[in-house]
Amino acid sequence: MTAAANQRVAAAAAAANGTSGAPASGAPGGASTLAPSGWLSRIKSPRFTTPAIMAAILALLDLIAWILNIPFIEDIFTAGTITLVLVLGFQLFMGNSGILNWSYVGYVGIGAFASGILSMTPEFKALQYYTLYPFIVNIHLPFPFSLVAGAAFAACIAALVGWPLMRLTDSVGAITQFSLLIVINVLLSQWQEVTNGPRTFTLGGSRMTTIWVALVVAVVVLFVVYYFKESSLGLKLRASRDDRFAARSSGINIIAARYAGYIASAFIGGLGGGLFAHYILSITAQAFYMSELFMLLTMAVIGGSMSVSGAFFGTMLVTLAQQLVRQLEIMMTRAGIEASGSTDVVMAIFLIAFLVWRPNGVSGGGEFSWQAIKRRLHIGGGSDGGVAGDGGAQNGDKIDGAPAPDTAKEEPS
Repeated sequence: MTAAANQRVAAAAAAANGTSGAPASGAPGGASTLAPSGWLSRIKSPRFTTPAIMAAILALLDLIAWILNIPFIEDIFTAGTITLVLVLGFQLFMGNSGILNWSYVGYVGIGAFASGILSMTPEFKALQYYTLYPFIVNIHLPFPFSLVAGAAFAACIAALVGWPLMRLTDSVGAITQFSLLIVINVLLSQWQEVTNGPRTFTLGGSRMTTIWVALVVAVVVLFVVYYFKESSLGLKLRASRDDRFAARSSGINIIAARYAGYIASAFIGGLGGGLFAHYILSITAQAFYMSELFMLLTMAVIGGSMSVSGAFFGTMLVTLAQQLVRQLEIMMTRAGIEASGSTDVVMAIFLIAFLVWRPNGVSGGGEFSWQAIKRRLHIGGGSDGGVAGDGGAQNGDKIDGAPAPDTAKEEPS
């Protein structure tokens, strides 16, 4: 375990014991610093500037897309903003715990179907879906409430099944998570009384997820995920990721920390699923299966799965590359060249290349910060904080490779 990981375990243990000892945000290598008081210093700290800068970039891009008033461009940015919500929820658990959550897209599907069912009027449901349970037909909520209710329902399902899963690690945990994804997908695709079975589930009405709705939700989720990482719970999760034996011996309840992160990740996934359902208006269970999981994983890995900045910039880069390759694929098809599936092939090659040559992604495991911008522009003497692409690490995050694999199969309760 590296010195930074040792400091993170010690800080998490102090937080678990209710004592002071967490490293100050933005201190290199997790070292404690005495931050100046006052609201100005709080605004300048990485805890605020990092998510604020990313939110400003996202808002500027969406504003440009809206000003251009080109439906194709606006659709790309709206879909990209929704995808950002999904990747942030995916990173919240995987990036902090080091556990690949295969079942995540299942909760995205649960949130999509739940929010869609709740937002449709009883008249439309009775006319289009005669197989639905009667009590479901009579339920109707406004769009904002149905969005939150769908996310809460996904989180409740995660709470019901998540506790025993958090005891498992290594290949046993991965196989169990993958099996859970299969179970959820089968239920979504075959439960006619709830999801209309294998047929297309159409929400009807007009598109409720606009570019501004997606932007507001994405900004809120961006701050929540970043502050979760900076919280004592996020610190405990990262400590268990670096060395779970040292974390457990320091008094950290690893299973409880994983459980809380798992539920929070499922809630954000369900929220993103609701946005997606009210944007596309017609969904099937296959939209929340392996292909979607592969794309989310690609974005997280290319950006850097251990940082929120990595999830942000990875989503932007992969979305741009995906659209460029897709347009080339269309042009080749029109020219008589068979090119179907080229987008997935190119994305898979990118993923393999990053796993081989840059496993920590473009962010290098660090966070984008104002101090790093000043250092790059030679504006000030700031030397702390990582920046996307410079390989720096904020708060001591490991940047020399993936976390060491676990050797035990099950955590003691």
